[in-house]
Amino acid sequence: MAATAKERSCGVSSFSSLVFLFSVFSLCQSSFSGEAFRRNLTVELNPGSSSSPSGGDLLHVRARGVNDTLHFLFCSQGAPTLLLIHTNSSSSTVKVNWPQFEARNISGSLKVEPESSILYSSAVVFSRLLEYDDVNDTADPTADLFPPYELQDFTWSHLNLSGLSALLCGAAKTFINGSLCLQLSAFESEGRDQSWPRLLHTANSSQLRVWLDGVSPRATRSRFLLELQAVGGAYPLSRVEVHRSIDDEFTPSIFKVSQWVSSVNGSSDVLGFLQWKPVSYRRSDPALEFATPCHHSDPRPESGEEAAAASGLIRAFYAEPQTFRLNVSFGLAGEPFYNSTKFFSWTVLLGSGSPPVDAFSPLVLAVMAIGLGTPMILLLLGGVCVCIRKRAAASETAYEPIN
Repeated sequence: MAATAKERSCGVSSFSSLVFLFSVFSLCQSSFSGEAFRRNLTVELNPGSSSSPSGGDLLHVRARGVNDTLHFLFCSQGAPTLLLIHTNSSSSTVKVNWPQFEARNISGSLKVEPESSILYSSAVVFSRLLEYDDVNDTADPTADLFPPYELQDFTWSHLNLSGLSALLCGAAKTFINGSLCLQLSAFESEGRDQSWPRLLHTANSSQLRVWLDGVSPRATRSRFLLELQAVGGAYPLSRVEVHRSIDDEFTPSIFKVSQWVSSVNGSSDVLGFLQWKPVSYRRSDPALEFATPCHHSDPRPESGEEAAAASGLIRAFYAEPQTFRLNVSFGLAGEPFYNSTKFFSWTVLLGSGSPPVDAFSPLVLAVMAIGLGTPMILLLLGGVCVCIRKRAAASETAYEPIN
């Protein structure tokens, strides 16, 4: 009986080890396998216009799914604006009344048809660039602010298209040199950008990278802020959630992600989002030594008329826009000032549904599997050897000859 109990104990130990190993390797295999959801993307500049419109371009990216469509509209009529419209039809289209659109004095000049197919819409307006003199190196933007740069008054270039990306650059009349640029990227499926912060994107999102390059500051200790306006219908982006992570594999030294989200009456169900990591970079080729933390203010409601006056796209699509505003400040106390490199960049995602969530990469999971699996294999082999020896010893005891 004693031998039988030991055998059962050994068997249970070995079985538990095998179950653990199988779970670890199954997790790794699931990370490597699986087909990502894809959308069929088409890009059109100034849809329905036979000539280049005055006052700025309008880019339409149509991301068609099996039974729905995302319409991304990026416009430089006034302040740069990115509008996302989600419909429940794979055949929905965008219609623009160009004379009314360029006049910028009436809503309804840009429509999605059929209008009944619209499930959700949200827009972000890059409204102002703010600069302040951080004399005491406190990174407190409430004092010593210079007159703001109104982005609706910038002179913007024509959109430069390259595949699924579009580049827009502009400058204020008072700029001696340099420019502010925004680069839009649309995606057919899930993935990551090649350069930091390497945000995880899906087919339900698009990415905007913003950078200020070569602009002469108005003080040697200048820092900058960017004012954003979130515009929507019944449920605009209204609250910012900050999530922490234990993994900084894709954005070294950054363990947080900020999400400006839209929800129904404050519920946990997210309709849309603007997502970023609280980091900017002081060089055009991002590297850890040039990373600078950034900080956001709390969103505050404001008049929708202000956003409509600043953005031709908001005026064209929304009859009664609901608007929230926040500022993103670049650089904390003790960090180098803008004048050190005369450059900063920042990246955000605008998307529909829940924001993408970072997870351990297959490489990290494989390393974890090896690190945890090797000791378990050794423990398993050791347990088998002990069981065999105990079983052999028990057999010799049970059949010992009697003198």
